[in-house]
Amino acid sequence: MATTADASSDVETEAQSVSTGDHGETGAPLPVRTILLGSVGSVLILLGALGAGGILLHDPILGNGPLSWIRYGHGQMLATMVVYLGFGLVVWSWVRLGRHVLAGRVGTRPVVLAAACWTAPLLIAPALFTRDVYLYIAYGTLPLHGQDPYTVGPGVLEIQPIVENVDAFWQTTPAPYGPLFILLAKGVVWITGTNMIAGVILMRLALTLGIVPLLWALPGLVRHLGGKLPVAVWLAVAGPMTVVHLIGGPHNDVLMIGLLAAGTVLVLDRRHVLGIALVTLGVAVKATAVVALPFLVWVWAGHLSSTRWRNFARAVTASVTIFLVTFAAATLVSGVDLGWITALDAPGAIVNWMSLPTAVGEFLHTLAGIFFSDLNKTYFVTVTRILGGLVLLVIVARQWWAARDGGPDAVRRAAIALFAVAILSPATLPWYLTWGFVLAAGLRWSRRQLAALVALAVFLVLTYSPAGRDLLYNWLFMAGAVGISVLAAVSLLRPDPLKLFSSNRESDDPHPADR
Repeated sequence: MATTADASSDVETEAQSVSTGDHGETGAPLPVRTILLGSVGSVLILLGALGAGGILLHDPILGNGPLSWIRYGHGQMLATMVVYLGFGLVVWSWVRLGRHVLAGRVGTRPVVLAAACWTAPLLIAPALFTRDVYLYIAYGTLPLHGQDPYTVGPGVLEIQPIVENVDAFWQTTPAPYGPLFILLAKGVVWITGTNMIAGVILMRLALTLGIVPLLWALPGLVRHLGGKLPVAVWLAVAGPMTVVHLIGGPHNDVLMIGLLAAGTVLVLDRRHVLGIALVTLGVAVKATAVVALPFLVWVWAGHLSSTRWRNFARAVTASVTIFLVTFAAATLVSGVDLGWITALDAPGAIVNWMSLPTAVGEFLHTLAGIFFSDLNKTYFVTVTRILGGLVLLVIVARQWWAARDGGPDAVRRAAIALFAVAILSPATLPWYLTWGFVLAAGLRWSRRQLAALVALAVFLVLTYSPAGRDLLYNWLFMAGAVGISVLAAVSLLRPDPLKLFSSNRESDDPHPADR
């Protein structure tokens, strides 16, 4: 996937000037071919998604027109192939760009430009690798029709275009999202009404605003955590998890992590009040951001000049006050109450092996099934999830206590805690891994670690079909996904690892940047 026949000509054409630094100053060359290749991939994803994405059940444009054939049978199979071909080109381009970044040939601005070019076609695409956006629209519709989104599910609505596109799994599930997101969803539906195509596009555009604070925050995270800005932007903004999952999806996590990243940098920069307020707004989108707040309290306390525990008490008091005021304001403006807290366990209804405790429970059930028949898997999974919750509590508590000296180390440990929450919670979905990763992107990474992240990012996208169906138990497909992910990872370290091309020209990555 990430192999390249024109590796060196890419460099020759894209520019030979030397990058003037890690922050992408004006001397950094522009990798034109790589950006163009990824853009073609994104356009192919857009075109294929018209038939193979998370499309509307009754599409007013394609449903009965001359192109309706791409929504069914062999036409849909062809469309699926086009999506995967486009995704392959995006990944190929991303890996090529990564080699340029690691070799010091490009700076930050070309990476941002690449991310923008790869993202732009997907802004008007149907839902990709998920159908969550239809659920978001439904949750925004409920309060506009006098219903409380925290007590009832989309199934109570009598608006067919909206209800019919929400997965049956979520029809009776109240919203597990915060008041700020409900306000945003209401605004989208207020503008677009029952026009689902416009609703999907506007919802995606609104959520993509989360990229703005993320881009603003990355230089600060790199400055405090010791990483390199082009690498951080390549990972957190130009990567397939962001381009395809968070934005292409779309998922409201992109708004949450943008606020989380910006708030974290502000606290590190001693702008504590605004920083805590921004992270609180992240919590008002999705509750996961609250995990970072206790760690940021240590950062604030470390900036104070009295004794450790007096500093801690002052930081806690101020942080709690800011949190309560900010969250109360968000709740009041949104016109909802705190009922969403009781719905936070809704994702727990999802059962898949991406959650480590769930995976252990399923494995034990399978193992026991060899010797005993008619065993209920639910009991196994419930027990291992409880044990996983205890392990998670211990990990987060230990990381928090180890962060008591504050500073950048507290942020690093907050990232670890967010990773732990993602994989040890009762349910895990691919985009949950971005929670901790947005902070970790500012760290210093070795080339081999980056290769591992490439493999993980590619695999996580491939765990769901373009239409949003779970492929985790399609073992043959998962084996192929692992192979493709490993190939992408190896390609970051060594161009053309499969020796598919006979060119003897110099590699496009001659200078190791693991320094």
